[in-house]
Amino acid sequence: MLHIDIHSFSYKKGGIPKDHSGNGGGFTFDCRGILNPGRIEEYKIQTGNDIGVQEYLETKTEMPKFLELVKSIVSINIDNYLERGFEDLQISFGCTGGQHRSVYSAIKIAEFIKEKYPEGTEISLHHDEQHQLNVSNG
Repeated sequence: MLHIDIHSFSYKKGGIPKDHSGNGGGFTFDCRGILNPGRIEEYKIQTGNDIGVQEYLETKTEMPKFLELVKSIVSINIDNYLERGFEDLQISFGCTGGQHRSVYSAIKIAEFIKEKYPEGTEISLHHDEQHQLNVSNG
């Protein structure tokens, strides 16, 4: 079973999450190159889990293109890790506050992995700055 630990985090607050599996690392993607919905008044108190923020990211930014590239990169490793029997992979998404872009990215990549790899993977989703959104399931 490949356990995939997915994080959203803030570069300003907690920084890049540590990998507690002992393997040291995994992927860290910087979402700060995507327009920040947090700069728009109506989205300030929302997170990347809210529909308005998601629609903004999907229609007004380069986020869809960014995530397609991320999906390609992580799939190469997941395919390889499953074939070789590896047990741990960490994928982290950072933005300025850990609230909008990174949360959205982490959720969308978790959904993608669950759909593409329903067998052989279990996912833990950690929103380091938005603890109320954390979920863990296989």
